[in-house]
Amino acid sequence: MSTSISFVHVHQINKYHVCFREIFETLITKLHRHCSANQKSNKTAKQNVKLQTTYALQKHDNDALSLFRCVGAGRHLKGSGIRNRPEGKILETVGVFEAVKQHGKYETGQLFLHSVFGYRGIVLFPWHARLYDRDVTPPMSDSKPDPPGAHGSKEVKGKTHTYYQVLIDTRDCPHISQRSQTEAVTFLANHDDSRALYAIPGLDYVSHEDILPYNSTEQIPIQHELFERFLMFNPSKAPPFTTRDTLKAWQEKNHPWLELSDVHRETTENIRVTVIPFYMGMREAQNSHVYWWRYCIRLENMGNEVVQLRERHWRIFSLSGTLETVRGRGVVGREPVLSKEQPAFQYSSHVSLQAPSGHMWGTFRIERTDGSHFDVRIPPFSLESNKDDKAPPAGYTF
Repeated sequence: MSTSISFVHVHQINKYHVCFREIFETLITKLHRHCSANQKSNKTAKQNVKLQTTYALQKHDNDALSLFRCVGAGRHLKGSGIRNRPEGKILETVGVFEAVKQHGKYETGQLFLHSVFGYRGIVLFPWHARLYDRDVTPPMSDSKPDPPGAHGSKEVKGKTHTYYQVLIDTRDCPHISQRSQTEAVTFLANHDDSRALYAIPGLDYVSHEDILPYNSTEQIPIQHELFERFLMFNPSKAPPFTTRDTLKAWQEKNHPWLELSDVHRETTENIRVTVIPFYMGMREAQNSHVYWWRYCIRLENMGNEVVQLRERHWRIFSLSGTLETVRGRGVVGREPVLSKEQPAFQYSSHVSLQAPSGHMWGTFRIERTDGSHFDVRIPPFSLESNKDDKAPPAGYTF
């Protein structure tokens, strides 16, 4: 038994919408990448058929693109049409792609495919964040200066950018290999152990440009334990999923834990680093206050050269006056390779300070295929606390 892939060849798709050529090229890259990864892991895949999953595309006479999910195991057959799919493979209909929104925002209930990580998801609600992009030369006003000791000296203007709180389809979680874990929202435990963290799995923050929207006739198109608690099927609406009162109450009660306010971005030698910090709250420990933050980091290879992350170097400044240096191999136990086929890697980590605010910045040591190295800057970002103490998430039983 061998792992294989099947997809439908598509012709002249740029006539439907200019962005669909990019969508097609992105998805075909993902198809080949997934096939290659499955072939490499074929020795162990015989006992785990669930790993053998990918997507397929089909173009219709009206230029619409249908998305299929190819599941099961089978012997590889030549050809690229549905009739020539591998033996034992099943093409399950996922939906039909919609035009990407160049302006405006996506509504609650919008189904999508993540353009970078390839998972299916659904939009819960939007966040309007301030994006501080150090690759853009700003005017003198409406900008943030670097923290003391940080690299560089230029100020960065914040620009409003839309992100979305989304649910990830649990069926796709095993295939998100470019992330250290499936994203989750973490929060502090409601007891004296200040280091105890809990998580709500399968929640993610997705930038507007990472959304590839599609529609589906299924009443439950996304598998996640919160889907039916938060959304209900309503065929008279577009998209046909409306918000339940439980989602509204959950969003309102847990707004401090979920809020995305600042995004920081910087590119060094075609490696772009994006950082999103989240304040988690304060706990008392040994007669002192300990403030906690979570930060999410994405590395993206914007070029064609294959590189590998080897080391991290952090500088953590606390308002109490302390400056901590952290060095180590890789990130979260991994040394990810960034290539044209797998250009991105994302992970989350946590930091605590004995002060209500501080700053973090640093570098990643990157290695080229010829053994040479260069340092990629991590954009400086603030660690800011909220004045009001937070209660643990409500509206859901863990």
